[in-house]
Amino acid sequence: QVQLVESGGGLVQAGDSLRLSCAASGRTYSSYAMAWFHQAPGKEREFVAAHNWSGATLYADSVKGRFTISRDNAKNTVYLQMNILKPEDTAVYYCAARPAYGIPKTVAEYPYWGQGTQVTVSS
Repeated sequence: QVQLVESGGGLVQAGDSLRLSCAASGRTYSSYAMAWFHQAPGKEREFVAAHNWSGATLYADSVKGRFTISRDNAKNTVYLQMNILKPEDTAVYYCAARPAYGIPKTVAEYPYWGQGTQVTVSS
């Protein structure tokens, strides 16, 4: 069992940066694949980025070159550095975890979720 708590969201202007954090509890965190998803009002939850325990990463095309996912296993924390933010990045951002090696892009593959943190980007 893993519990996830996100933080770092807020209101920024287009072009600004934010760093989201996701603190995980659980002894086996280091063997979990971690991911970020986002959900805009009226839309389905969408994949943003993922990081497995061996260092492999995966990004949605819309954030490649702007967002970076990283993790600190000593702190049981995964981060999402978001640069050059755009109004279309506005959404609730969720941290997710799965007790496996692979890093799929589908919501159903991740059994553990945080409560979400709001990111709002004004134009």
